[in-house]
Amino acid sequence: MSGDVTRGELPPTRAARRAADKAASRRPRRSVKLPSVLRRLRPAAAPATPAVPAAVGPVTAPVAAATTPIVGSSRRHARVVATVLVVPAIVGTVALPAYASVHGAAGFGTSHEFSLTQAEAQNVDVSALAGGALRSNDAYAVQTKAEIDAEAARVAAAERSAALGSVGNRAGAYSTPTQQAEGDDYPWWDQASDNQGGGLSPLRYYYRECVDFVAWRLNRDAGVTSGPWKWDWSNLASGSAHRWAAEWADRGRQTSDVPIVGAVAWFTGNHVAYVQAVHDDGTVTLEEYNWGNDHAYHTRTIPASSVNLFLYPPA
Repeated sequence: MSGDVTRGELPPTRAARRAADKAASRRPRRSVKLPSVLRRLRPAAAPATPAVPAAVGPVTAPVAAATTPIVGSSRRHARVVATVLVVPAIVGTVALPAYASVHGAAGFGTSHEFSLTQAEAQNVDVSALAGGALRSNDAYAVQTKAEIDAEAARVAAAERSAALGSVGNRAGAYSTPTQQAEGDDYPWWDQASDNQGGGLSPLRYYYRECVDFVAWRLNRDAGVTSGPWKWDWSNLASGSAHRWAAEWADRGRQTSDVPIVGAVAWFTGNHVAYVQAVHDDGTVTLEEYNWGNDHAYHTRTIPASSVNLFLYPPA
């Protein structure tokens, strides 16, 4: 047996590995020439990843093999996307002004070259009657106080005529009381009215209503100032003043548009008053309760024509 011992090949030393790495880095790389525009958009090169020797061991070699292809693939994808987006934009930007500046291109003629015939438009004939159409402007008018008063008088006269048409001037027995001094002699002036929870007076109307005051005055003129009463709700008229004119006519009592002292002044607005005086100037003085819905005594002098009808005092 020979005395020489065959030994295995020893691994390269650290110095040998460094020399091999430097030699590999000096090898020339093939470059791809890109257009100048794309070269401006090319991303900056990433720092080179140091190569890991295969002899380092089974742990580091797979890491280097896995990371290097991923970085290269991302760069390639970015370059492809940039090329797809940028190249059409550049071509369109350069070509559009040139296309738009072409004079007389189909569909882009100037406005003075418009042809009515080619456009197949129709002429519109306007009838001559359209020129004679009426024109109106909105306007308004303001009524003066005199006009308003005249209108109110006209309405009052119409209401009085309507009342006289339905009831009419009727002849019948009536009494003519002696004129007495003006003043509030209503005996139940301090009683609660209906809206205050009050009840009916001895005349069977609600306290301090216009009908109760007039019923009191008709009793007083007949000489009755305490019970038993001559006139009350049962034989004079109903509780609503609106019905008094019709009930006067139904009972055969006299009505007229001529006022007399002691008559009942009847208004279509559901109100009655007592005629205290008749004046030569065509006015009458009225005494009343609840004028204006205050359940209080009032006196006023008004034109006799403003009263819708006068109900003469029953005999």
